[in-house]
Amino acid sequence: MKIDFKSALLAAVMASAFTTPLLAQPAPKARAAPHAAPAPAAPTAPPAGEAAPAAAPPGWAARCTSASREAPLECAIEQTAVLSKTGQLVVLVNIRVPSDTHAPVLLVQLPLGLNLPVGAKLQDDEGKVMDLQIQTCENRGCYATLPLPADVLAAMKSGKQMKLSFQSMNKETIAVPMPLADFAAAYDKIK
Repeated sequence: MKIDFKSALLAAVMASAFTTPLLAQPAPKARAAPHAAPAPAAPTAPPAGEAAPAAAPPGWAARCTSASREAPLECAIEQTAVLSKTGQLVVLVNIRVPSDTHAPVLLVQLPLGLNLPVGAKLQDDEGKVMDLQIQTCENRGCYATLPLPADVLAAMKSGKQMKLSFQSMNKETIAVPMPLADFAAAYDKIK
């Protein structure tokens, strides 16, 4: 039965997703051919209570695309958090600047298996907490999108770390830290 197998597989993946350390990494800049050789091993997150290693993972990636040569550029920056053991995407944060409004828009992709009514929360350093309403889910994850307020953007530019938090279906809170060290430089490339 495909449904039972998919449900069991999804439950196993989500159970693993909530117990495996996370690493924040930039999203790939372009679709690449399948890797023939294994990628270099990524550093694993330190055990609870220990300081993070000195070498930080890569940060925010900037990219601009256009539907055609005549169409305006659409630019965005993004960062992802993946499971260190499997490379599975857990969280993707994308901030784009539409060419027509030039007002930044935040898009967050979260994993499946969430407590949807609670939504998600975004917090920079120890500052203001912004509630994110999850708007839709599909086979790759659940999504929240909203215009990025100027005060939150300014806090992200000067911040050290932001934290995305959400709840699993069994109401366990999952917090995913994402570095902001190179956020301001990446954002300056796309504004």
